[in-house]
Amino acid sequence: MSAAQPAAAQDWERLRLLAIEAMERAYAPYSRFKVGAAALVDDGRLVSGCNVENAGYGVTLCAECGLVSELVRTGGGRLTAFACVDARGEPCAPCGRCRQLLSEHAAPGMELAMPGGIMTIDEVLPERFTHEALTAVQQPAPAHQEARP
Repeated sequence: MSAAQPAAAQDWERLRLLAIEAMERAYAPYSRFKVGAAALVDDGRLVSGCNVENAGYGVTLCAECGLVSELVRTGGGRLTAFACVDARGEPCAPCGRCRQLLSEHAAPGMELAMPGGIMTIDEVLPERFTHEALTAVQQPAPAHQEARP
């Protein structure tokens, strides 16, 4: 998998505007905290999502969930640049759960527009849990280890 190329200034502006458009469609009647997210895919597509709240708070969907769903629905790929905005159109940091969700679909070196500036996925989620961790424990046990009943 090749590393993400740094996003150009015009890409960041396109992402910000698309994230604002998504945020305007958010369904947030409980918290009133509307969020929109947008990302650039390694094939040049743009994907977006907004938060969708629910009276059962545990089933509320973050904007990043909608974005990743659109990514998969439209053909997959790897995210290279990501922006998230609040109701003011200002950069909004993804929560920890969403950082993990984004990392599953991130190109190496994916950039995120954070409130403090541009950061990579490795900077916002160091030592993240990956499929390699799952693969490591799914391997057959070495011959010197006995199976437990």
